[in-house]
Amino acid sequence: MQTASHSPAIVWHQATVTRARRERQNRHKGMALWFTGLSGSGKSTLAHALEEHLHQLGCHTFVLDGDNIRHGLCRDLGFSIADRQENIRRMGEVTKLFVEAGLITLAAFISPFQADREQARALAGRENFVEIYCQCPLEICEQRDRKGLYQKARAGLIDDFTGISSPYEEPVNADLVLNTAELSVEACVTRLADYLQPRVLNITRDAS
Repeated sequence: MQTASHSPAIVWHQATVTRARRERQNRHKGMALWFTGLSGSGKSTLAHALEEHLHQLGCHTFVLDGDNIRHGLCRDLGFSIADRQENIRRMGEVTKLFVEAGLITLAAFISPFQADREQARALAGRENFVEIYCQCPLEICEQRDRKGLYQKARAGLIDDFTGISSPYEEPVNADLVLNTAELSVEACVTRLADYLQPRVLNITRDAS
């Protein structure tokens, strides 16, 4: 059966307002900052803290948070391997659009599988994608778990829980590794900001 993407009726419409024009207006590049790690490793905390820092600098940002997304766009998905892969596929496509819009997009997802993270990188463009591994031992993540999810998973009340009954594949070539068990949120944000400064910020409005 022919899919919609192959239909001759579907034609890409080229916009006159380009990504480059949006970036010049914003004075920074569009970029995907992809936070990955176990539940409780600090992904969302760091994404929102970094967004606050960037917002105060005048940057145009948006956080895509794993839990928030499952309240809407991905509310039809569960936590099986197939559903996790579809969740990240969708978020990769959304992230690609946000980068094209010239936003610094902070995506915070467990995203447990290396192949899915690589797919998200390919969609956004390798030069537009920063993989940030929030590295934290499982026992520390469990100690931080205010929702009691790990306890429920160990009791068999939650199926397919990453780190307990479902695997997590650690990044092999992350752009940044943050040891969130040892570094404070402030220290992590400083490291992230230092990394982004020469790569993302300070595009002049009259740049070619």
